[in-house]
Amino acid sequence: MKRYILHRLLLLAPALFGALTLVFFLIHLVPGDPVEVMLGETASAVDKGELRRQLGLDQPLMIRYAGFLAGLARGDLGKSLYENASVSELVGARLPATVELTLSAMIVAVAIAFPLATLAAIKRDSWIDRGALFFSLLGLSLPNFWLGPLLMITVSIQLGWLPVSGRGGFSHLILPSLTLGMAMAAILTRILRASLLRIVNMDYIKAARAKGLGEPAVWLKHMLRNALLPIVTIMGLQFGSLLAGSIITETIFSWPGIGRLTVQAIQTRDYPLVQGCVLVVATSYLVVNFFTDIIYKLVDPRISYEK
Repeated sequence: MKRYILHRLLLLAPALFGALTLVFFLIHLVPGDPVEVMLGETASAVDKGELRRQLGLDQPLMIRYAGFLAGLARGDLGKSLYENASVSELVGARLPATVELTLSAMIVAVAIAFPLATLAAIKRDSWIDRGALFFSLLGLSLPNFWLGPLLMITVSIQLGWLPVSGRGGFSHLILPSLTLGMAMAAILTRILRASLLRIVNMDYIKAARAKGLGEPAVWLKHMLRNALLPIVTIMGLQFGSLLAGSIITETIFSWPGIGRLTVQAIQTRDYPLVQGCVLVVATSYLVVNFFTDIIYKLVDPRISYEK
């Protein structure tokens, strides 16, 4: 186990380095000039040249890349070109909002998927089962850039039940969490139902019933725990997807998180800020997947990490 953890930790560094390198070069290939965004197209060539020199954009790309890596080794993500502030401070100020939204969306997904999938497996081929499958199909078919505005128009504008946008109390969190968590709930419902149905006729389940255990104990203690392994995998992968999907959701609901900051940085061609945002998302994705592998052992002690 210790050797496996060390091996995975050593793999995190090259994966993160590859992601950052790819983003660095791709963002510099995107058409557009941050100097023109800041000064406007009508600015003189002298003013543009002077600002480009001050920002270091007049240097060759490889020199800028070497400077980026050197700063990263020191823990310095650079300064925002547009905000003229530390990237670390800007990202750190927005990170709690994104974590709050992502965790809330995951809670919504689990709260919907687990009861629905369990009932669907218990009542197989009933109207409850068909309803769960329909919900799963519907949730996967509705993109959050369509579901978000629909909920906003219906619940906030027409009914006036919840705030339209922004971050405040618990009421501000409901619609963004539903928008972001609905697709994950649909995926978890389908996979958990299939996993439960796969083990419902296993010998150890029949033995548990033969011992006289009640159905709630059989389902909760024996079936649900043994059906969790694929769910852990999906939840680990989907956490990264939630972070990426929060870009759209945060933009729709004006949620002040990393996703909205990334969109603003891309629009202004703020290279250091884009790189800092991607660094946070990539690191979170890799760390969550690392802990997902560790959780496997807790869910199923039979798993061996020996090569």
